[in-house]
Amino acid sequence: MSESKSFISGCKGLVLTDDEKAFFRDERPWGFILFGRNIGEPSQVAELTAALRETVGGDPAIPVLIDQEGGRVQRIRPPHVPQYPNAAALGAIYRQDEDKGLRAAWLMSRLFAFDLSRLGVNVDCLPVLDVAVPGVHDVIGNRAYGQEPQIVSVMGKAAAEGLKAGGLLPVMKHMPGHGRTMVDSHHDLPVVHAPLEQLQAIDFVPFRHLRDELMGMSAHIVFTELDAGNPATTSPKVVREIIRGHIGFDGLLMSDDVSMNALKGDIATRARGIIAAGLDLVLHCHGNMEEMIAVAENVPPLVGESRRRADAVKTGFPEADGADEQALREEFNALIAVA
Repeated sequence: MSESKSFISGCKGLVLTDDEKAFFRDERPWGFILFGRNIGEPSQVAELTAALRETVGGDPAIPVLIDQEGGRVQRIRPPHVPQYPNAAALGAIYRQDEDKGLRAAWLMSRLFAFDLSRLGVNVDCLPVLDVAVPGVHDVIGNRAYGQEPQIVSVMGKAAAEGLKAGGLLPVMKHMPGHGRTMVDSHHDLPVVHAPLEQLQAIDFVPFRHLRDELMGMSAHIVFTELDAGNPATTSPKVVREIIRGHIGFDGLLMSDDVSMNALKGDIATRARGIIAAGLDLVLHCHGNMEEMIAVAENVPPLVGESRRRADAVKTGFPEADGADEQALREEFNALIAVA
């Protein structure tokens, strides 16, 4: 069987088309990602995740990712799962009572794990470790736990541990920090002019705190003090000196969505630039077959250090702790009711 290629792919709808099945069988993405357009009834989602894995061999450890943060970034919603609060609401609990805040962050992630694991999803793109500055664009906004690096660090750690207690793996985002953006990187390129010393004292701190996690996602942001010509996602300097160097992260590093307009050039150019910068995986989310083909044609098989990191993920899924779901839901609901 051929090696997996260095990309993660979305798909278009509720079921795989024949073209998608053939593409995935031929091109062998390392993993998959789901969005709201892929979510119908729970049985349908479980069938879709099984079908995705089957196209590349059927191993249950093949990663299927989702963004399930709570708040407005929650791909699976009522009536199938509760509407969960956003990170800022959990941060507010922490500022009132640190123990309750940490417990709330852990509990919410542990409940995510119950919700997602029965659907065949085994990776949640959480925690958001961005430290929000006053006036940050809504693209981050209340997705951040707060404006203090210490709070973001400990709350993010609790969230990651909750996922792992339920057998899922987390993805830290957005490295090396998205909390200063004043524009939406889905549409425009954010540019940050903060000095390196300030970034080291604030933005990079939560990522250093969680640097031993197995997966991280890059930020499509230019840090002018680091590399004025390239966003972090396509900057060898930021990847080498900051993410791998100062932060010390040696896990699997994936891009944010390659389709976002913060990146320059066509999809093929973007994909090549991401790999050239030293990232391990290109993330393509939108299910557009023409773009999927362009990504697959411009990324290599997973080899060397990238293969090592990718294999560490597939062998790194923890055993779920066997917790009582109903008891944890009642505890969580009581915590957020008094917040």
